[in-house]
Amino acid sequence: MSNILRLMTPPSPYDGDTSPRFAQGRTAEASRLSSASMNDPYEKLGVRRRINAAGALTRLGGAVMAPEVVEAMAAASRGSVDIGELQDAGSARIAEATGAEAGLVTTGAAAALTLAAAAAIARWDVARMAALPHVAADILLPRTHRTGYAHALAASGARLVDIGHNDRGTGAGVRGLEAWEIEAALSPSVVAMGFSVNATSIVDLPTAVAVCGAHGVPLIVDAAAQLPPKENLRRFIAMGADLVAFSGGKALGGPQASGILAGRRDLIASALLQQLDMDVSPDTWTPPKLIDRANLRGVPHHGIGRGFKAGKEEIVGLLTALDRFVTADDAATNAALEARLRAIASALDGHAVTLVPAEKTGRVPVLEIAVPDALAASVRLQRGDPPVHLSERHAARGILTLDPQVLLPEHDAPLVEALRAALP
Repeated sequence: MSNILRLMTPPSPYDGDTSPRFAQGRTAEASRLSSASMNDPYEKLGVRRRINAAGALTRLGGAVMAPEVVEAMAAASRGSVDIGELQDAGSARIAEATGAEAGLVTTGAAAALTLAAAAAIARWDVARMAALPHVAADILLPRTHRTGYAHALAASGARLVDIGHNDRGTGAGVRGLEAWEIEAALSPSVVAMGFSVNATSIVDLPTAVAVCGAHGVPLIVDAAAQLPPKENLRRFIAMGADLVAFSGGKALGGPQASGILAGRRDLIASALLQQLDMDVSPDTWTPPKLIDRANLRGVPHHGIGRGFKAGKEEIVGLLTALDRFVTADDAATNAALEARLRAIASALDGHAVTLVPAEKTGRVPVLEIAVPDALAASVRLQRGDPPVHLSERHAARGILTLDPQVLLPEHDAPLVEALRAALP
């Protein structure tokens, strides 16, 4: 943890300014945010706009899409295409960006995990596709990776089998996942292994890759929130993962209900086949190029992933956002975010504010604000006008985190006003 921020930057335009001019300006801005024009769809629905300084959270609508992403989605909406053909094109773009053999646009990272599990269970077997989720199959999962998101794997019908110990997580010891623990759990019913990767767990990934590879067990990596940095798009595939799931509606800046599944061509093909609209005549059906019909003993019906169908707008929007993401200048983006955070911190003089740079977070710079009762302060912020959200990830240790990934520049000033009013 770095020391309390000692700012050496020029004063912020609202640093220490408690004059009527500052108050009136910020009040006017807050009023503008909470009272948009009648063309605002949220106002028509009676839904309040919020200041999101908590990050690209699904419950707050994920990323704010760039204009070119919105425009691409609008253009995509004005036409008809074969979704399988569109997914083929998307696969090529995803493969180029990730280094994988193939890719699939999904309706979020959770959907990608369910489809990954379904692909590992069924492969090319159309009878097993039809039987899901009522097929006997096991997916191994390290105990330290058993989170609420593991439900997405279980939704395929697979039984999750806990392996390993949690010595590191509980502070009871230093040992992590070991090869023999994976090998001891292998059986004919094991179809895959799940792995939730982050800065801590990645040290165990080579072990999982080696054992799973040696035994022909697909390794499914949940990397939903591991962007940025952009290098992670290719990192886990390069390390040997068979399938990797990413969120499309967070750092990628795509539609909120979008995601990526990247990996082995045969598994991606199975996942696609279990997602597509299969109300087709077997005699006239032309499968996507990803799918080799010679591997199928028949044409499957709608698969378990049918409820995860990705529309043409989501596919085009995600691919447009992916192109933007891979060509963006991360250093310049983080420098601009850090400059904004320094100005905000300057305006919060007197509060215990720590700037944590991107080099330390591994993602984007953030502000950590020490608050005696973090959750009570968060409640006050959320009950304000406009409501303000900070990340509560470290609230248990008295820290609210200002994550600027989705924070619009025009929200900086009203955010400062709200923080001054809510923080003790």
